[in-house]
Amino acid sequence: MAELDNLDEQVTKIFDGYVVRKDLAQQFRGSYPVPTYVAEFLIGRYCATTDDEEIKEGLEIVQRQLQERIVRAGEQELFKARAREKGSVKIIDLVTARLDTKTDTFEASLPSLILDDVYIPAEMVYDNERMLTGGFYAEVEIEYGSGIEGKGGRPFSITNLKPIQLSKRNVLSDLAEGRKQMSTEDWRSFLIRSIGLEPETLSKRAQDVIFLRMIPYVEKNYNCVELGPRGTGKSYIYQEISPYSHLVSGGKATVAKMFVNNATGQRGLVCQYDLVCFDEVAGIKFDTKEGVNIMKGYMASGQFSRGRENIRAEGGLVMVGNFDVDVEHQQRIGHLFGPLPPEMRDDTAFMDRIHSYIPGWDFPKYHPTQLTTHFGLVSDFLSECFRQLRNDSRLPKIMDRVSFGDALSGRDRTGVLKTLDGLLKLLYPAHDSDISDEDLEWAVRLALECRRRVKEQQKRIGSAEFRNTMFSYRLGIEGIEQYVSTPELHRENTISPEPLPPGQVWALGPGEGNEGNGLYKLEITVTPGSSIRLINVKAAAGLRESLRSAEQVLYTRAKSLVGDHDPTSVEFSVQVRAMTPVSGGSSLSVPILIALCSAALNKSTKGGYVIAGGMSVGGTLEPVYNALDMAELAAEKGALAIVLPVSCRKQMNEMSDELAARLVVLYYTEPRDALLKMLDE
Repeated sequence: MAELDNLDEQVTKIFDGYVVRKDLAQQFRGSYPVPTYVAEFLIGRYCATTDDEEIKEGLEIVQRQLQERIVRAGEQELFKARAREKGSVKIIDLVTARLDTKTDTFEASLPSLILDDVYIPAEMVYDNERMLTGGFYAEVEIEYGSGIEGKGGRPFSITNLKPIQLSKRNVLSDLAEGRKQMSTEDWRSFLIRSIGLEPETLSKRAQDVIFLRMIPYVEKNYNCVELGPRGTGKSYIYQEISPYSHLVSGGKATVAKMFVNNATGQRGLVCQYDLVCFDEVAGIKFDTKEGVNIMKGYMASGQFSRGRENIRAEGGLVMVGNFDVDVEHQQRIGHLFGPLPPEMRDDTAFMDRIHSYIPGWDFPKYHPTQLTTHFGLVSDFLSECFRQLRNDSRLPKIMDRVSFGDALSGRDRTGVLKTLDGLLKLLYPAHDSDISDEDLEWAVRLALECRRRVKEQQKRIGSAEFRNTMFSYRLGIEGIEQYVSTPELHRENTISPEPLPPGQVWALGPGEGNEGNGLYKLEITVTPGSSIRLINVKAAAGLRESLRSAEQVLYTRAKSLVGDHDPTSVEFSVQVRAMTPVSGGSSLSVPILIALCSAALNKSTKGGYVIAGGMSVGGTLEPVYNALDMAELAAEKGALAIVLPVSCRKQMNEMSDELAARLVVLYYTEPRDALLKMLDE
């Protein structure tokens, strides 16, 4: 066993009786044909302690019960014989049931015994209706031969049934109270350990993916897609940790099984489970052409029709699948919904009902070292808490603290708010918790990114109504508008189309000698003080000269450039990052001036714009001798527009038709004109 760390010591005191060592269940995984939460249910009953001796004794009991009650392949006749000999036998199995109309009785199916005609009392079925859809794991006592006449002539009957799930219902208050005693960072790590993974082995980005995967458990009618490489555990969380989720493997999905059986009126999976996960979604096919349309209607409204009756349900739909290529290649050959079935992959109306697209490529391939050996919440306790969180919301606490940009449509906002609500409920299970600005911003950015990923694919398919994907938000009444992109669309050294935060500018400048041109990103922050400071270490002489010229022009023309803002009353920290091998930094005085003014005014600069040009300390513009080469570099790096001194106009007449079609060229006549063309409206 791994040594207890500080988090283990903390949670075993806070959640006494609700935690187990998560590696204990792993030792039974593969030995018995049941999900992990089944073994953990028994472990939670007998091993919820830190005492090694008690754990050892508890494990012996669990081992004995699993050996005695789990039917292995080839042992079914042995268990039947024991039932005949002793009158009854106890097993743990997946129980499903159906109505036998010939005898007007219910019969259960126990797959481990290869029995599909076991008598089960009607009241037991109605108390556990999920056995009429996908079924659930339970501790079952089977009787042989008693009173066959009243059981439709069936020799086997179920006399007792205990579902593998927590019987206590007021568990959320215990979870919420315990969370209040922990920091957010510790709580995040503890939740990840509770699903069996070790946060120390995962990057922050991979941890974000785990939280996104959890949302369907805590948010009603949540629809999401996760596609990515094989072997990254996409379906693990939907199969192993909760009895309230159901996994549908690739194959035919029937309307009767998913929604409602019109012949019998029996409700389908979305009515019986908190979430239904389509694994290997590329192979999923509905039995009728109306299947996808019914699903689209349900995804939009949370209801579907059976004749004249509208039926509401709360089960979310999760679709997971694999890319045959990496994400960058997938974007080159099509769009990120490409692996979905043909009737879904190019349907923008279907996509519009997806609340989030989880970046499965940001989670590493499974390795045994990712499994935790530390303490986490017992799965049945965790799943019951998740289920109760579905009836709660954190949105009323934060709606006056965050606002979204105009690019978000009604369905965009719905998707973003549901993802945001889910993330905040996971972080703050207590409804009266104070949500920090840092955690709120983390959740907002992640929610916007995952919904924007959906809209970017709609845009790729060519629908004009989805062309505006510039998702943004503000925190607080006077907060700065921040734009959120999807990381897979842009590399670090490319010019993104999103507006840049105040003080940031993309710039082009000439290199030394025969170096060619260079791309730079200028980043300026404002703090109390009264100077302009270059924080680049060992800055080249050309860069220092550019900064000196920009500084002088800012001070001498402050009124026309920044109005009532006094640039001498604050300190500007200037960082110039070379994004290409050329790094001299000469002739950047105009871009530096634009960045300084943007920071002083607290205004963003336009997305996709890059500017070039130098000037003297008096503000006289210097000629740019290689403007055409700069334009080609700008287009290569993804720029939408290049802003140049008007003296470059004759050079740009030589621009090729191909380049002219890709890049807008704007000209400025003096520094203030350049500023107006660069600032975001």
